[in-house]
Parts: sequence; C-alpha cells; structure tokens
Amino acid sequence: MRRLVMGKRAGEASRGATFGKFFAVAALAASLGGCLGYDGEVPRGYVIDEKALEQVKPGSSAEQVLVIMGTPSTTSTVGGDAWYYISQDTNRQLAYNAQKVTDQRVLAIYFTKNKRVERVANYGMQDGKLFDFVSRTTPTAGSEPSFLRNAVQGLLRF
Repeated sequence: MRRLVMGKRAGEASRGATFGKFFAVAALAASLGGCLGYDGEVPRGYVIDEKALEQVKPGSSAEQVLVIMGTPSTTSTVGGDAWYYISQDTNRQLAYNAQKVTDQRVLAIYFTKNKRVERVANYGMQDGKLFDFVSRTTPTAGSEPSFLRNAVQGLLRF
C-alpha cells in the first residue's frame, strides 16, 4: 500500500521537483548557448563561385555572363561598360560584440563596346591598399580605381 504525502502519493512530489530542476538547467544552458561557441562569420552581398568565374573568359557575351554569374550588384557606364559584384565577410566573436570586416571584394567584369568581356578583375584590400587578385597588381591612378576604392571603403563604413 502506498503512503500519501499531503494528498499525493509518495514519489509524485519528487517527480515535480525533478522536472523543475531539469527545466531550470535547460533554461540556463539555452541562455548561455547563445553566447558560447557563437559562429559569427557572415557573408554579405554576392558570394563568388570560383567555378562559375572560371567560365567567364575574354570574348564571352554579356548574356553569357548574366547566365553564369547572375545579376550584378551594380553597373557602370563611365569610361566603358562594367559590371560589379560586391561581397563582404564580417565576423563577430560573441553575439553582442560589434562586427569586424574580415574581407571584402569587388569582382569587376569589363565589356567592350559590342558587349563582349574585355577582362575580369577581382579587387580587394591587401595591406590597406586596393589590390587586383586576378592580375596581382595594384591599379594605377584614374577614374576606375577611385570608384572601386570608394565602393570598398564605403562597405567598411557599413
């Protein structure tokens, strides 16, 4: 025969207390789980697919580039026609910390007057200077680098 403890059977009171303790531990673990082990790497903008980029060759048509690469982030018609694909990677160690920009790129595809690919450039920042990762050169002074420099530096301020 079971004993009654204040209107309950023996063991029922301890099950409720066990459930309450389990719920408290689970709530504490869930709240700390948001802070510990937070993977704060966030890509923004156009994520460059290297295999797709290899398919874009000088002489390709603008339609082929549109099918392969997709819609550009922005375009330029100053001093020729160019399409720009802009991306930025940020990192945040903890959920409440400020984000730090770890990488940013501007993929530029330049076209001739008859809408054929002239060249491809992949600009980014290296040692604080604008750098073309395709030709491995730093652009010279002119209208194009200042546009790209402003675009990349504008992303830093975002």
